[in-house]
Amino acid sequence: MAQASQEFGEWPLKRLMTAVVGSGPKSADDMTREQAREAMQRIFAGEPDETTLGAFWLANRWKRNTPEELAAYTDVMREESVVTAEPDCDPIDCGANYDGKHTSALLGVGAGLVAAAAGTPVVVHSGDRVPTQKATAYKHVLDELGVRTDLTPAESADMVDETGFGFYYQPAFNPGIHDLYDRRDQMGVRTFVNTIETVANPANADVHLGSFYHLAFAKKMTDLMVESAELGYSRAIFFQGMEGYDDVRPGYTKVAEWNESEARSASDDASGDEPRAGDELEDYEIETATYGMEMESEDLAVDDVTADSASITEEVLAGERDDRFADAIALNGAFRMYARQDVDSLENGLEQARDAIADGSAQAVLKDLREY
Repeated sequence: MAQASQEFGEWPLKRLMTAVVGSGPKSADDMTREQAREAMQRIFAGEPDETTLGAFWLANRWKRNTPEELAAYTDVMREESVVTAEPDCDPIDCGANYDGKHTSALLGVGAGLVAAAAGTPVVVHSGDRVPTQKATAYKHVLDELGVRTDLTPAESADMVDETGFGFYYQPAFNPGIHDLYDRRDQMGVRTFVNTIETVANPANADVHLGSFYHLAFAKKMTDLMVESAELGYSRAIFFQGMEGYDDVRPGYTKVAEWNESEARSASDDASGDEPRAGDELEDYEIETATYGMEMESEDLAVDDVTADSASITEEVLAGERDDRFADAIALNGAFRMYARQDVDSLENGLEQARDAIADGSAQAVLKDLREY
């Protein structure tokens, strides 16, 4: 076990529990950036006792982390665990919740392939049955489609440049987080690790597409991006995805959009406050009925999320489906194009997405991926 007095500062996790974060959800204090950094460094070093680590994670969940704490955790993760590999293109980073979906079809693979075919390079990343849900994620649908997923970061970057779509596998690009799998599994609840792994940004992309359950969480995430010294995002869009994933839900979807330059400019004009992203977060709604799509969330439910998502993706790209799933994949593909600002509206993106399916170019991307 590591010696705290020799390798770290003055804040072992047990002391942080008793003096700062562990007194309960109403009376706990927030950590300083330095305290949160030291905590994450100790966690990666394997220093804390397993009971203490579990208690620390739970205390953080009770009190709720500040953007500054999350940024400190993220920065240490990027410094000590994440192995980045940048493709020559500048893809959009799709960081869906790693613990996956268990009810509705996972459409992000199909949407990403459609966007790639239309000229928007896409990066997705996931682990393998990540706690707590341990449900279907990007890796599993790609495996089912016959796409290689056990890739080094360099191979993932090459995949993006060769096909327009790339998958980064967590055990390869974020081994420190992967090593925490068993401890996270024993917790039985989500921890802040579930939050920060989604913004690991292994391709060093400028644009991030993520999801949230509540608008306040999107504000916290964009504040994290400004507080972080390691993340290079200049634009982010978060939305209320299906099961917390990066699939726009049928019906009504709340969206939060942030641009770094606008946020900093507006903040600089204020009364001397430091720039904070969430202060300038723009939110709006997407209604699928506006685009002629009359469907509800339950219409995208499937029996076997992994197998059915793969078969639906393949059939849509082959032009064999003209139904709610085809509409949803096209709309989500358009949203990726819009997020990266390759189109000026969802309407234009939707037209390009449908063209990419109709002319076979989206199916060709899948073919290239299978041959990679």
